[in-house]
Amino acid sequence: MNNPIENLNKIFDSRIRLGIMSALMVNAEINFNDLKELMDITDGNLASHIKTLEENSVIKVQKGFIGKKTNTTYSLTKAGEKAFRAHIEALEKMIRQTK
Repeated sequence: MNNPIENLNKIFDSRIRLGIMSALMVNAEINFNDLKELMDITDGNLASHIKTLEENSVIKVQKGFIGKKTNTTYSLTKAGEKAFRAHIEALEKMIRQTK
C-alpha cells in the first residue's frame, strides 16, 4: 500500500498557504485586501506566501486598477488546482487510514 504522506505537497504545508488555496478553490478570484482580511494577517506576511505560490506556478497574479487605486487579484492556475486537489486527497487518505 502506498504511503499517502508521499503525495502531500510541501508548498501547501503552511496553514496560510493552505488557507489561500482553499479560498481560491471556492472563489474564481480574490483581491489582496479581501484575502488579507480573510486570513487575518499582515500585508508582508500575505505577500511572502503569495510570492511562494506564484513562484511555484499554482496561482496567477493580475494587477490592475479600480479608478486610480491599484487592485491585485489572484486566481488558481490549472496546475495549481490539480496539485491542491491531489494534496487534499492525500490528506483525506491519511485520515481514513488512521481510523
